[in-house]
Amino acid sequence: MPAHYDLILRNATVIDGTRAPRFEADVAVSGDRIAGIGSLSSSSAKTEIDAQGKVLSPGFIDAHTHDDRLMLSAPDMAPKVSQGVTTVVAGNCGVSLAPLLLGSRAAPPPLDLIGDTSWYRFDSFSAYVGELEKKPAATNAALLVGHTTLRVACMENLEQGASGSEIRKMQLHVEEALEAGAMGCSTGLYYEPARAAPTEEVIEVCRPLTARRALYCTHMRDEGARVIDSLEETFRIGRELGVPVVISHHKVVGKPNHGRSKETLALIAERMKSQQICLDCYPYEASSTILTADRAALASKTLVTWSKPHPEVAGMDLNEIRTRTNLSVEQLLPAGAIYFMMDEADVQRVLAFEHTMVGSDGLPHDAAPHPRLWGTFARVLGHYSRGLGLFPLETAVHKMTGLTAKSFGLEGRGVIREGACADLCMFDAGIVDEAATFARPIQPARGIETVIVNGAVIWRDGKPTGERPGRVLRRAPA
Repeated sequence: MPAHYDLILRNATVIDGTRAPRFEADVAVSGDRIAGIGSLSSSSAKTEIDAQGKVLSPGFIDAHTHDDRLMLSAPDMAPKVSQGVTTVVAGNCGVSLAPLLLGSRAAPPPLDLIGDTSWYRFDSFSAYVGELEKKPAATNAALLVGHTTLRVACMENLEQGASGSEIRKMQLHVEEALEAGAMGCSTGLYYEPARAAPTEEVIEVCRPLTARRALYCTHMRDEGARVIDSLEETFRIGRELGVPVVISHHKVVGKPNHGRSKETLALIAERMKSQQICLDCYPYEASSTILTADRAALASKTLVTWSKPHPEVAGMDLNEIRTRTNLSVEQLLPAGAIYFMMDEADVQRVLAFEHTMVGSDGLPHDAAPHPRLWGTFARVLGHYSRGLGLFPLETAVHKMTGLTAKSFGLEGRGVIREGACADLCMFDAGIVDEAATFARPIQPARGIETVIVNGAVIWRDGKPTGERPGRVLRRAPA
């Protein structure tokens, strides 16, 4: 008897997220699940989409985002769904919206990258999760609790290591966050509010991760001259806690360190033999974070992405700002910036590494954001896979789907198979690419035609549909 489904995508070229060769098939969806794959010509559906000549892949999973606030303030998630993203991993670099009540205090850098004082209004992680579940976004969310957020919430003096009582307070918050659904804990040891934390503090604050084999994700202390020391610290934390580690946006920065990705990747590959290590990267030579004079001095070029006292300079080159306005870096603060500090050969080497996931690290609240916010995933598919031939399209998709789902324990996501969650992306492999540039960074990607989350179409005909079927995802038991 012919089956009847909610949705059928007809005549698709399926790339299933596992690195298996592509194949031609119809794909049917019932409710929030993939219900049929193959020749379904005798079946019908409430909605049918012609996928002839198009690739159908799992929806992309953004392994590294700062979308904690975006999911509440702009729940259509246009920067992400326009490039095929169906799940975002938020709370990275030690920065999460919860648990923190700032009251009348200003959000210190880097917490101000995702929100001002009014957004730090959740006294528990469960309160934040509850808000996301009450007001869903278009995308799913996998959440991390941030160590820097915990330090600001629990410590009197951020310029020193935490006391025993402060560590215990932070541990209790980590336990509560894990119970509420957090996938793990993130650190941003590179940033001033956490830089004073010794390794031992991080281990003890993250001690609750052990029982659940939850994740430790880190923006390491140093990605330049001391990158090897920072990797060793990361590995030690993972070993002592007995948990998987995720090296965030792996790179080597500064001209003296160009080429050192050969060294770092060799070390990572060796340590993967004895402990569980994951890593992600974004496909650009420039980074983006808070503006400081020290960071600008190391960059070959710096673009200002936002400035609270001088919003008119957003998008301008720092040297141009100095010449035309005579403003110093200190006069622009608080502010954000894009720093050109990497070498393209290193970017390609890290991206091509077999175990590297893709993460945008986009900053959605910058006035003139890095183009990675809108372009990362399409750039991997277009520029790096189709254009440069860095890897086959099946590998590109795997790095953005199946690999990420496995690394984060997102059961039923990241693959196209019967019974899997119906998170899907249909795109034109011949034209897909980023449209965002450093000069015009807010541009939807080219070639992304249809995006589906939990069986609901969220992007079609170049715009959001208004559907918001996203869920807060939990990590599958290890």
